[in-house]
Amino acid sequence: MKNPKRAKYWWTFVAVTAFMTILYYVAFTETKLSATRSIWESGSLLKRFFWDPLFMPEVHEKIPDFFGYMMETVAIAYAGTLMGAILAIPVGFLAAQNIGGSFSFIGKGILNAVRAFPEILFAIIFVAAVGMGPYAGVLAISINSIGMLGKLYSEVIESIDMEIISTLKATGASKLQVLVYGVIPQVIPEFSSYALYRYEIDVRSSSVLGIVGAGGIGAPLILAANQRNFEEVGMMLFIIVITVTVIDLISTNIRKRLV
Repeated sequence: MKNPKRAKYWWTFVAVTAFMTILYYVAFTETKLSATRSIWESGSLLKRFFWDPLFMPEVHEKIPDFFGYMMETVAIAYAGTLMGAILAIPVGFLAAQNIGGSFSFIGKGILNAVRAFPEILFAIIFVAAVGMGPYAGVLAISINSIGMLGKLYSEVIESIDMEIISTLKATGASKLQVLVYGVIPQVIPEFSSYALYRYEIDVRSSSVLGIVGAGGIGAPLILAANQRNFEEVGMMLFIIVITVTVIDLISTNIRKRLV
């Protein structure tokens, strides 16, 4: 006799494969993949980006300024992530099915609505609301972080060991005591790990927010690109890559100790 589950698996596999094949076919046949420049022109441009900045004294003189803009970007990401990590906690508890109960759909709706918009759109809104500068960038990062961290927090809360909660309730613990002694100790390590991981992402994101006037290195980066100062753009890219790499290494080591 045929196994109905195995037959269902293969029918699903064939359907998904056919669907993906059609998507790839449409993507590669309907998308214009022609280049407007030759590969040799791209090579000279890459040379201006990643080779010439290393040997130009006039670019080296601006490194302290570029580094200052990068530190502002790091500060924007830190402040935004810190605010988002804190504000995401109550929303995450509300969105968790085992804590929020029948009201969890409200928390999930809030998180879905926030995650639907990218940081750059929030940055445009806050620049118009509070003016240009780092403050708008911090608000954009924090709001967007609430959406992602709140979703991750709710999943962590839903995966906690409910036997501990049942044991505390059986001993007569109040709801506050259950939360403090049963839930929080289980979720704090993963909350911290996710917040650190989100900070790594926000450092990259905040590097772009300056393009719309939200502070950081994005503004001088886009200004140099518009003026065709590709050597300065290349040096700023070097600084961004080095800074992000150092932050990733530090964050990875901290997360390994937490989880």
